Amino acid sequence: MKILYIAHKYEYNNPDRGFSFEHYNFYDSLLKMDKGIHQIIYFPFDEIMINMGRNEMNKKLIEAAYREKPNLCFFCLRRDEIKKETIREITNKSGAITFNWFNDDHWKFDNFSKYWAPCFNWIATTDYRAVKRYNKMGYKNVIKTQWACNHFFCQPLNLPKIYNISFIGQPHGNRKKIINNLKRIGIDVECWGWGWSKGKISQREMVKIFSQSKINLAFINSSSLNTLKSFAAIFLRRESDKTIKLNRPDCWLDNLKSVIKRRNAKQLKGRNFDVPGCRSFLLTDATDDLENYYQDGKEIVIYRDLKDLIKKIKYYLEHDKERENIAKAGYERTLREHTYEKRFQEIFNIIKK
Repeated sequence: MKILYIAHKYEYNNPDRGFSFEHYNFYDSLLKMDKGIHQIIYFPFDEIMINMGRNEMNKKLIEAAYREKPNLCFFCLRRDEIKKETIREITNKSGAITFNWFNDDHWKFDNFSKYWAPCFNWIATTDYRAVKRYNKMGYKNVIKTQWACNHFFCQPLNLPKIYNISFIGQPHGNRKKIINNLKRIGIDVECWGWGWSKGKISQREMVKIFSQSKINLAFINSSSLNTLKSFAAIFLRRESDKTIKLNRPDCWLDNLKSVIKRRNAKQLKGRNFDVPGCRSFLLTDATDDLENYYQDGKEIVIYRDLKDLIKKIKYYLEHDKERENIAKAGYERTLREHTYEKRFQEIFNIIKK
């Protein structure tokens, strides 16, 4: 297929923070999947918007859709940078199938996804509960999918295990509290990412650390705002040009629902697939969808509370062979079922029916 790929190039629209999750995982996988037979045209809307502004970027996107005549426009939107009228024009007039991967329907359905979904021919969601919610509002072309591993990038490295326990990610929610509780009883955890003293690391360094760690921790709580910011988010929004605007009163209830769900949301993360994809051992907290993808105790290990986490850390640090067997089984399951190549193949097959 000829695919016009429309997504963030940079993390949080900021070139100083490096490439985005989507760039490393979606774009790279689309380029390389099926032995590279698809033609991928990159439309990094954040980069274009930085240089031209939102209105001009939207015009350029419409022009690209008519000029390139793609079979598929593959969107990955997190906010409202792309206007609804832009998507509708491409959907209704360009001849291309439009598709969007919605990232955070666990908490963004009420104030974002349900408004943007009808603009597309097809959408995907990682939240199985959202499928019924889309259907209830009359939208039927919903594909339940999930995060995965970019196996073209995340690969095993035969390196010595120089870290007992590692965590890579931001210290939001209760993550710092958990890490501090572990350190308080003598269990040291090496932490990387924005907000930790070691700071952010590159994707290549991340893959290296996975392979160098006996135990890789993952936390599935969503990023949440502090109380003041949560309250402000109900009434105010930050525009793409950094200005602050007042939300319309008819949006306040939906925003309140989103804030509440965000504070309580537990959802699978890309990390849950990246670590096994590097043939490394994953110890993660539980969510009700996780065991549909990996078998607890055989392909990954799930902890239920702090006491259980401490118990399992101590156990698996002392049982090298069992830990390595679990990592190997998780790796084999990932390659067999949980790569972005396989996810996208499944999505494309459904769309083309």
